[in-house]
Amino acid sequence: MFQAKGDILKNQLTFTNCGMTLKPYKDADDFGKNYPFAPYQFQLVQKIFEAIRRAGATGMHLARGERSLLDAFQSAALAIADKDVGVLVPLYCFYPSIENFLDTAVKLTIEQAANNPSLEQPFDNNLLRVLFLIRYVEEMKANVNNLVTLCLEEIDGDRLALRRKIEESLQRLEKETLISRNGDLYSFLTNEERDINREIKNINLTDGEDSRKLGELIFSDILKDQRKFRFPLNKMDFSFNRLCDSYLIGSRTDGALVITLISPLNDEYDSFDNSRCVLDSSAEGGQVIIRLGNDANPGRELRTYLQTEKYLRSDRGNLPESTRKIRANIAADNHSRRGRLITLLTDLLTAADIFVVGQPLKLKSSAAIDALNEALEYLVQNSFTKMGYLKYLNPNAEKELQAILRSNDIAQQTLALSLPEANKDALDDLRNYIQLCTNTSKQIILHELLEKRYALRPFGWPDNEVLILLARLFVLGEISLMMDGGLIPTDKIYDAITTPARRRKIIVLKKQATDPQAMQNARTLGKDLFHEMGPEGEDALFGFLKEKLGLWKLALDSFKPLADTGNYPGKAQVDDGLATVRKLLSFDDSYKFIEHFNSRKDALKDLSDDFHDLQNFYDHQKPTWEKLRKGFDKFQLNRMELAQDARAQMALRRMQEILNAPNPYPLIREADNLLTTVGGINATLINAQRERTGQKIDAHLATLTADLQASLVDTNFRTECLQPLQNLRSRIATEESLAHISQGETEALKSYDAAVQRLEQFVAPPEITHPQPAVKPRRIVEPAKLVKASYLETKEEVESFMDTLRQELETALANNERIQIR
Repeated sequence: MFQAKGDILKNQLTFTNCGMTLKPYKDADDFGKNYPFAPYQFQLVQKIFEAIRRAGATGMHLARGERSLLDAFQSAALAIADKDVGVLVPLYCFYPSIENFLDTAVKLTIEQAANNPSLEQPFDNNLLRVLFLIRYVEEMKANVNNLVTLCLEEIDGDRLALRRKIEESLQRLEKETLISRNGDLYSFLTNEERDINREIKNINLTDGEDSRKLGELIFSDILKDQRKFRFPLNKMDFSFNRLCDSYLIGSRTDGALVITLISPLNDEYDSFDNSRCVLDSSAEGGQVIIRLGNDANPGRELRTYLQTEKYLRSDRGNLPESTRKIRANIAADNHSRRGRLITLLTDLLTAADIFVVGQPLKLKSSAAIDALNEALEYLVQNSFTKMGYLKYLNPNAEKELQAILRSNDIAQQTLALSLPEANKDALDDLRNYIQLCTNTSKQIILHELLEKRYALRPFGWPDNEVLILLARLFVLGEISLMMDGGLIPTDKIYDAITTPARRRKIIVLKKQATDPQAMQNARTLGKDLFHEMGPEGEDALFGFLKEKLGLWKLALDSFKPLADTGNYPGKAQVDDGLATVRKLLSFDDSYKFIEHFNSRKDALKDLSDDFHDLQNFYDHQKPTWEKLRKGFDKFQLNRMELAQDARAQMALRRMQEILNAPNPYPLIREADNLLTTVGGINATLINAQRERTGQKIDAHLATLTADLQASLVDTNFRTECLQPLQNLRSRIATEESLAHISQGETEALKSYDAAVQRLEQFVAPPEITHPQPAVKPRRIVEPAKLVKASYLETKEEVESFMDTLRQELETALANNERIQIR
């Protein structure tokens, strides 16, 4: 038998991807000793017994060593004892020898499978037994090729027919959730594993979920999540949107390029023949379409991957250790499944058909990323029809941009624009677009100009090249740039336009050309106002005039707080001047500014005169003005007395006229003379009044001092009586008001009376217990109060008054009183 079929046996007994060397028959003698068993079976069955014991799949004690093996091989030999020479012992013949030792759940699974009407018996049940036996043997991989070898029943059995039969059986077993598949490997499922796998199979997927996952695997894992393509000719980055079977992968970018994957998962896959792919690749200005082949449909494996991924992500709470272990194994299997999917999809992508801008593309690159970039390069070259307007790309765009903005020589810029590297066609396109937007009142935002016009088809211009074109138009005086409501100064433009975050705030404005005569009128008016001729260029003149007006505004702002108090002149002129200047400074456009500047010629000339007066006043005349105002206020204390003097009255009137004048500036020079005139007269009056009042106070002090000395009072009492009069004497020496000085006489009399009354009380106690100084009580006689009529007009009236007065005086003497006439 071996001589006849030894070569056949070598081909029949082969294994794939095994982790151990499985011995074949060495020669005829070896065949004779081992037949009907193959030498590898002695190794494998021993491994099976050990693995089943380790896995705990046996409910009773499974004997170790040779006795167990002898039982197994005896049982298998008896199973084929009645057959002819030429048969082989399939692995499932060893199952009965261990069946009685197996866990009830395992036995029940296999017994139930034997009675399952959906399965073909006994073949499906025998294959299930084989899968159980090698379930825990890591070295034996349960792929179809190895299963064919393990299930061979005859030396010259038809492997191909048996393979087909096993593949069909595996499908039935998998459908009944008795086994699971992971790539090309199959595995027997325990009860708990079967429940979990059944739960995984029942997980629903949303429409297109498998296509989206396929797209994610291709774009993220295989194509490294590439989102932009850098075109090698101009180094510009082009964003692209990614689709798989019409489902967007990742986020969408408006106006971006489009790459579409067509996979066998697409319901309309069969309709995507070459003609349709050519047509669709021309849509939306041109796109890349990648059609994957359908010779290896990844749908089943992908669906299992997604269902398993969803199951593993679900929250299952506290699980038994056995369940956690099964989930860990499932996660590991799914990780391997993902790897196989990526390998499969890489092969599909490498062999895919690619269509770009209406053409099937034959790529030179074999690597997936390189092939994608090659397709995108072709797309950009053939769909950006105005990219060629940029005939020259600046090697150092930032440096060129700075050089242009620093240039103030328009003639030099005009000459430069005639050179080829100035990209005249591109500049004209930008100029025409700005004019069109201006005509239609459409606002031009720099970010949108760069990202939503010139970065997209049909242009594809790099941002820096567009900024260079804008800078040339700016230097030529054709446009202005505005941000936050104001024009951007030339020295700030570079930082503004090269900072991406600011581009959303920058507005491009078309400048109106100012009439040359209006420019000359503005220069002439500026010279009249500021005594300096401005530059000739529109922007330069605009800057010069705004700078000068800005200086006026600063000065007027500084004058305003004092003028608003009403104590300083020029409030109306300051307010009117600020209104005029602020209005002019609010114009950011040179055309409108110059137009308004010329229209306000008369107002500006008036303001110029007023400004020079105001500036001279607040810079030079203010101290004299304050001295005049303070002096005038001081003289108001004695206005009535000063009015009695003709010179003083005239000077005061003139001072008031100057202080109330709307334009007092030429009159202020009179202030010193006026102050000197009134000041001298005022001082004379004050000194005279001080002398009179001082003499009366001194008289009171002398009389009081004599009385105090005669009364022998102590020092403190003396000081308390004299202090009010002494203080009053000191105060009138500094008092500037004639009325207040004169009032001092009355206050002195009151203080004197109070002191005398206090002294009289001190020297006249109710009972005299010791000698007292001789100080008589005082009687104040006021003759005016003894007369009822206002005037004495007859001799009789005089004699009556004299009698009354004499009687009053004699009464005082009779009472031993001192008489004081007032």
